[in-house]
Amino acid sequence: MKTLRQYIDKIKPHFEEGGKLSMFHSVYDGLETFLYVPNSTSKSGVHIHDSVDTKRVMSVVVMALMPALFFGMYNVGYQHYIAIGESNTDFWTIFLFGLLAVLPKIVVSYGVGLGIEFIVAQYNKHEIQEGFLVSGMLIPMIVPVDTPLWMIGVATAFAVIFAKEIFGGTGMNIFNVALITRAFLFFAYPGKMTGDSIFVRTDDTFGIGAGHIVNGYSGATPLGQIATASPETFTGIKDTMGHTISTWDYFIGLIPGSIGETSTLAILMGAAILIITGVASWKIMTSVFAGGFAIGLIFNAFGTSVALATPALDHLLLGGFAFGAVFMATDPVTGARTETGKYIYGFLIGVVSMLVRVVNPGYPEGMMLAILLLNVFAPLIDFYVVESNVKKRVKRWNSKNA
Repeated sequence: MKTLRQYIDKIKPHFEEGGKLSMFHSVYDGLETFLYVPNSTSKSGVHIHDSVDTKRVMSVVVMALMPALFFGMYNVGYQHYIAIGESNTDFWTIFLFGLLAVLPKIVVSYGVGLGIEFIVAQYNKHEIQEGFLVSGMLIPMIVPVDTPLWMIGVATAFAVIFAKEIFGGTGMNIFNVALITRAFLFFAYPGKMTGDSIFVRTDDTFGIGAGHIVNGYSGATPLGQIATASPETFTGIKDTMGHTISTWDYFIGLIPGSIGETSTLAILMGAAILIITGVASWKIMTSVFAGGFAIGLIFNAFGTSVALATPALDHLLLGGFAFGAVFMATDPVTGARTETGKYIYGFLIGVVSMLVRVVNPGYPEGMMLAILLLNVFAPLIDFYVVESNVKKRVKRWNSKNA
């Protein structure tokens, strides 16, 4: 009985130059290198030669996303069953409903994004880039769960083509592809990006979960409530049934919101994986939280509106702040690369996201715009950090040789 490795080696000649399937060489190469680490090294240029390639790094990031993804699936089902008045439904039924609601979005994201990358790779006769392994998972996790599949497909295609391939592919893009997808949706279809809707089915399309929304139901997210609340009438953030929710609830994440962004606990589990494996920078993560918390304390001291008065800690737990700090700001391609620059870059993301969230009532989130803005300034931050180091060394050299 032949092993998978033997079978792949057997069909390889068909995909090489002169073979009957040579036009699909990039597809074969992508599959082979996804399953096995290549046994060849670069022949020219400056490279690091080891067993860790980009695909393996991307795989670690996808693994780190799993806690937030699985929790998000459960929360989708949880919010649905609360909305139809069946909060005592068993765990696996709730999770299955969420799985069936979220899975099509993942399929569309990967299908559209990888499809475009396969076509581009074949046209240019290049190997398939692996960066979309992460972007394809991030996209469905940062959009509201009721976003139509066709919108996700259109936005993904736009982002892959105009924010990635047009710049040269993986490693050349200046903006985070997943965030460009969300930005496209936000500006093209703003009514679908409020996050104020919960995926509620009143039929039996899935075979489970059919029901009708109960009286008193509200799908407003915590940040949506904060943005529209009046200080005179505000009595606290409420869940979908009007019950007051606490900081602990924000941390656990059984609240309305985008699929992967509600549970700070699950996000921190992913952060631990990224830090332990050395895949993501803890300096950026911690500085994002530090910047957001610092400006939040200032707002608390001087603010009079509900958004300004919301505790700084709560702001860090709500919306996409934690998810952005862990999985978006740490993107090694679009973020700062100097060690000092990482602190500055992360701190400014935290500050800007809070400014957008609190000062602009029309957009109660902020993390998406903050990261995209700092993506632009990341090279400038690195430039001045390097220039500062050069000046210090020149000054030190001059003082020693004076």
